[in-house]
Formats: sequence, C-alpha cells, structure tokens
Amino acid sequence: MRYYREKAGQEAAIGLVTQTKFALEQIQRNPGIGSARWGQLADIDGLRAGRVTGFPLVWLYFERPDHLDVIRLVGERQDALSMLGTEH
Repeated sequence: MRYYREKAGQEAAIGLVTQTKFALEQIQRNPGIGSARWGQLADIDGLRAGRVTGFPLVWLYFERPDHLDVIRLVGERQDALSMLGTEH
C-alpha cells in the first residue's frame, strides 16, 4: 500500500485495499474461480491463484472442504515459484 500511495497517490492506495479485499471475498464465495496454473507450475497440488482487478497482484490459496488457506498476496512479476521453494 505504501508503494502505491507514494507512487500513485492516496486514491490508488485506497483502490488497492478495496480491490484486494474484494478479490478475497470473491474467492471465499467461489473458491474454484482461482487459476490452478500456479499450482501446476510449482507442482503443488491444489494451489490456486486469484487475481486482484486493476493491480498486478494475485492471492495464492488452497481450497479446503470447510475453509480456505490463504498463503500470500504476491506480485505477478515476483518469482513466486522460488518463494514457494520450487526449482521451475
């Protein structure tokens, strides 16, 4: 948030908070909407990624029978695969 506030202003920072919360709420309501591609690339069964509209960010999570395990909010350009401990 600090980055967006400093680079693009308060309105962009507020938009970031709003959109990250909205994306997470959508994932909670319908966990299957997230892409399984990140999990396939990392060879991690069940890992999904849900995009944050308007920002280069994704929520990484696992869908469980009775809850979600949200792992991290990452930038699309980050080397998330190495953060996850994969060698791809």
